[in-house]
Amino acid sequence: MTFKNTLYAGAAFVGLVVAAVGPANAAGRLSVICSADNEWCEMMETAFELEHDIDVSMVRKSSGEAYAQVRAEASNPKLDIWWGGTGDPHLQAAAEGLTEEYTSPQLGDLQDWAVRQAKNADNKTVGIYAGALGIGYNNDLLAKKGLSAPKCWKDLADPAYKGEVQIANPSSSGTSYTTLATLVQLFGEEEAFAFLKEMHKNVNQYTKSGSAPIKAAAVGETTIGITFMHDMIAQIKQGANLTVVSPCEGTGYEVGSMSIIKGARNLENAKIWAEFALSARTQSIAEDAHSYQVPSNKEARIPDGAPRLDELKLIDYDFAKYGDAEVRRHLLSRWDDEVKNAPQ
Repeated sequence: MTFKNTLYAGAAFVGLVVAAVGPANAAGRLSVICSADNEWCEMMETAFELEHDIDVSMVRKSSGEAYAQVRAEASNPKLDIWWGGTGDPHLQAAAEGLTEEYTSPQLGDLQDWAVRQAKNADNKTVGIYAGALGIGYNNDLLAKKGLSAPKCWKDLADPAYKGEVQIANPSSSGTSYTTLATLVQLFGEEEAFAFLKEMHKNVNQYTKSGSAPIKAAAVGETTIGITFMHDMIAQIKQGANLTVVSPCEGTGYEVGSMSIIKGARNLENAKIWAEFALSARTQSIAEDAHSYQVPSNKEARIPDGAPRLDELKLIDYDFAKYGDAEVRRHLLSRWDDEVKNAPQ
């Protein structure tokens, strides 16, 4: 079934969901900042406008950039809702009073990890999807260069991979901040930073966006990309010759989140978007946008090929601690001082 057919087939269902929180066709505007992949952002905008007489203005930014904008505009908010992106910046925004408390009537329909995300933020954010971190590599380039396949995080410090690794900058990318926090939780802060400084010698670029490294690997611009596994699956589904690795030491995961902005000018419309985004029907069409995260609604269809979290060696990621503003600032400042500017 095509994307548009899926939308029209589910129109009646969405109407029922929105009726629970407000008028289904509330006129007006809505300003959305989206931190998911471009294609998914655009699909959500189109889907929402097909169902509602609301004009959506959307901008796409990485979660780190989105947080910075929300923070910069705190005294005069221009955004109404922040949809998608890793959960740590959403938690930080909540802790700083930048987002609005809102308890969805659909909260009971969500996975436990999505509900925990809401509780950790006093209901100032909520989980909308989950995804695990991994290492992806281009099979053709690996073979051509005679390199062994990485199996563990620590493998990426091997001098054999010099110039072959790409990862995002954690200051602009929520994905990469999740990687940084994961390594600290796995190895302890001192050992993690020692490893990052060694891996730095092998990094060819720190990208702005978290998904950019695996897109580069997919087209042969780098051999190894570090990002979320669902972004790797998306590239494989489109024909890329990649292998997805769940690191042997264990790995972290994200709870992609959604937050209504404190002082939103179109608050009621933001709530309508929130209910639309949390519905099983809306979450079930993510695969049409080549998005392979695990949805937060228990009744939503899990995309074919999506990594199963219960089959992975996941760490007990401390979202409350590593979403804390001071912890985040400390780790990012240390990364800038000791890793980013270190000689290669």
